[in-house]
Amino acid sequence: MPGAPARRELLVAGHVNVDRHLRVPRFPGPDRTEPVLAERTELGGTATNLARVATRLGVRTGILSRVGRGFPPEYSRLLRAEGIDLRGLSLDPDVPTPSCTILEEPSGATRTVIQQGPMGSAGSRELPGRWLAEYAWLHLATGDPSFYVELARASRARGVKVAVDPAQEIFYRWDARRLRAVLASAEVLFGNRREIRHAGRLVGGGIRGLLARVPLVVRTEGPAGATAFSRVGTVRSAATVPHRMRSLVGAGDAFRGGFYARWFHGETLARCLDGGSQAASRWIEQGAWAKGSAR
Repeated sequence: MPGAPARRELLVAGHVNVDRHLRVPRFPGPDRTEPVLAERTELGGTATNLARVATRLGVRTGILSRVGRGFPPEYSRLLRAEGIDLRGLSLDPDVPTPSCTILEEPSGATRTVIQQGPMGSAGSRELPGRWLAEYAWLHLATGDPSFYVELARASRARGVKVAVDPAQEIFYRWDARRLRAVLASAEVLFGNRREIRHAGRLVGGGIRGLLARVPLVVRTEGPAGATAFSRVGTVRSAATVPHRMRSLVGAGDAFRGGFYARWFHGETLARCLDGGSQAASRWIEQGAWAKGSAR
């Protein structure tokens, strides 16, 4: 219809975190202490990172998540100022907000503990209203598997395509039954080598078993680049090497944001992988780079 607003491309369901990064010379062993060399606290989380990168690369993006007591209001203002739709961001004041404490070695290796807060379970959470159908795609990152199975089914019924991306939670929150159920509503599965290998074990049959359930599997491979497996063939892309390293935390989310920016422009799968690798490299160098900076 003439004059109708453009449909939003991407709704990202996942964590919106307060991340505390602690730089240490090495990870402490059992009953050992290491000094903190530097620290910083910043806005993070799978949904946050992906949405910010995708938005800065021109994707009309929204977030579906829950925060809790102690979530800084300036973070919400920042996301709104960047143009991200926050109708799906709700507050539960009865529990602490999701937060991560991240130990980082100089090599870039990390160890993380998380306070799930209201993201620990779906509880009485309701599915999004009619506005869900305003989006073309739903990206399911970290979060409650049972709720995501329902959300994926509801999205598919409303004509919204679904991508699944459990990240590290695939090892401790997902089981075979729920992974099979969510993939039945999905078009794409994202993960790194270990995550995709574990997903293949859960459903059975490795990559072939996954492709029997979902048309496209996108696997990130760190310095080796990325590979996309589909039912018609395999596409590989080399990594974009960063010039320096600020942090590896969030680089996978940035890859997805760069991938989607090319995807929604209708580019080839190889170009989408390249876009993801370039965004991940920029993230490793700078973190959440300034809006309008060179791609």
